[in-house]
Amino acid sequence: MAVQISRAFKDISLSFTRHPVTNDVTVLKNEDAIKRSVINLCRTRINERFFNDLLGTSIEDSLFETNLNDISSFLEREITVLLKNFEPRIRLTNVLIDSIVDSHELQIRIEYEIVGLPFPTQNIEFLLQPTRI
Repeated sequence: MAVQISRAFKDISLSFTRHPVTNDVTVLKNEDAIKRSVINLCRTRINERFFNDLLGTSIEDSLFETNLNDISSFLEREITVLLKNFEPRIRLTNVLIDSIVDSHELQIRIEYEIVGLPFPTQNIEFLLQPTRI
């Protein structure tokens, strides 16, 4: 199998802070840009983006489900399909969702490798909490 060489990745920071020297919007590069993209894809609701009904997950809608253990495997599959279809810069290795039943929280862990760049395996962990209980 041939090694695929990739170019560097760059994206703007969503905090819109100014760079102290150039006074331009700060940028995210390589693994930080991809990490932000993966999180944004996972947190996007289905039908939230215009003209693309397939992009998004039902994670945010699943926080108030009564049996989070059953829905965890469904959400793992949903995230796997989403990232394989909409994030070509990564090679997904693992998706784990742990449900914290008492507080209706979901702990999400995503492991992936960046295609074409010599970075180690990347791990993203984030916690989804309901804003109203």
